[in-house]
Amino acid sequence: MEGLRPDRPARDARAFVTLVTNADYVLGATALIHSLKATGTTADIVVLHTDADVAPLRTLDVRLVRCDLLPTSDAFNQTHARDALHARAAFTKGGKPPFHTPLDNFAKLRLWQLEYDRVVFLDADTLVLRNIDKLFDYPEFCAAPNVYEGWGDFHRMNSGVFTARPSATTFADMLARLDVPDAFWRRTDQTFLEHYFSDWHGLPVVYNMLQYVWFAQPQLWKWDDIRVLHFQYEKPWQDHDKADRLRPLIDLWTSYARGEVPDLSALPNP
Repeated sequence: MEGLRPDRPARDARAFVTLVTNADYVLGATALIHSLKATGTTADIVVLHTDADVAPLRTLDVRLVRCDLLPTSDAFNQTHARDALHARAAFTKGGKPPFHTPLDNFAKLRLWQLEYDRVVFLDADTLVLRNIDKLFDYPEFCAAPNVYEGWGDFHRMNSGVFTARPSATTFADMLARLDVPDAFWRRTDQTFLEHYFSDWHGLPVVYNMLQYVWFAQPQLWKWDDIRVLHFQYEKPWQDHDKADRLRPLIDLWTSYARGEVPDLSALPNP
């Protein structure tokens, strides 16, 4: 597995995988791991990580896999650097945190190098509220639509949660299609994966419920149905201008981050 350095062998043929590229996402991964364990899953939990200090995760009984950034060209790296990407394709619907490093997102593709038969990827800013092991039986490539503001969002996918089948052949083909002359992937891995898997299968939005739905489309929000909650844009461990509007969701994240198992039946509605 060139470019990958795992800290221990795999224990299962299935794995939940997340990506950590800085100290902030260590915080996110901590809550995510606690939430996954609370669902009773028996699959491996894998943290792909770059040079971030993941020492706080070593006590959580997860598999840590050090990964290199992809071997992309200087031109590609310059195009997808934070300032260059944000200048060309600004985020206008929400605030990206200061630790957002767009180029690092492409390291997510390294999960196709893992030795697992089946993988479910989860961004480190998600929480799993109910068991989702059934997703391992879903085909490659399944993802939920990028719904958080209006019905027009249904035509786009969100790469915060998806199903995959690791394959060295697929990984090599991805690299060949990723870094081509004049390539610009507007939303980094998300745009690339939507292009690569152009016939992607749609998951219900409850498998990737984006936090803005709480106030923008409350009619979609039913706690009993939600499997995965995703804190897109602003993160629950930050101080930000939407924190008061999202307070119940932030409090839920804080409970998991502390290692608590919250009572989901007691959560307020939007």
